[in-house]
Amino acid sequence: MNTIKIEKKQVRMVAHRGLSGLEKENTCAAFIAAGNRSHFGIETDIRPTLDGRYVCMHDNHTARVAVDDLQIDRCTFDTLRSLILTGKDGSKQRVDLHIPTLEEYLDICRRYEKTSVLELKDTLTAADIEKIIGIARNFGWLEHVIFISFSLEAMQTVRRLLPDQPCQYLVEQYTDDLPELLQREKLDLDIGYPALTAQRVQELHARGIVVNCWTCDDPAAAAALVEMGVDYITSNILE
Repeated sequence: MNTIKIEKKQVRMVAHRGLSGLEKENTCAAFIAAGNRSHFGIETDIRPTLDGRYVCMHDNHTARVAVDDLQIDRCTFDTLRSLILTGKDGSKQRVDLHIPTLEEYLDICRRYEKTSVLELKDTLTAADIEKIIGIARNFGWLEHVIFISFSLEAMQTVRRLLPDQPCQYLVEQYTDDLPELLQREKLDLDIGYPALTAQRVQELHARGIVVNCWTCDDPAAAAALVEMGVDYITSNILE
């Protein structure tokens, strides 16, 4: 099995939770698989542990990715790190699959020269976001980070701390007031791809808003998005 190639023209491809179509999502294996391919960026989700570390995990519990069901923000990092995640086939044969830290993810992005697309989850406080920014800055990689979040408050926090940092507000649906909101808050967009039309992309671009979309694994749909002129496509398998 390999990634699916599309004619992407100038569109930048982002590997969703790493190359999760091939490897277990949000693992170093998935990040490295994306690093070894032509993706522009690697996306991951950042959550805090009980003892103040930051790990890559979409859900706030481990039930979907491991046999044991632990809540991320109620466990120490050492406890979470001891988990062996299940493989994509549900087995525990891959002893290399563990929950990665933010630092490990950033190190892989830096090593493979991939833009880091960091989704800030809803359990993060403003103080957490400031620490995450500090970690990326200490890695010398902050200028290669795009922050995304479904939380407008989180996006406003990043914008306050980093007035010029790329930030993409995550939404599922397009609403009539969305372009004005994004322009007012100085944010770009990361939207569920079925909500996009060529007219909407054109309207957003006219306001200077960059358009990312998630999570498109269908080559035909991706080709249509390319023709619409989106700036990024986030995918589990398309390259």
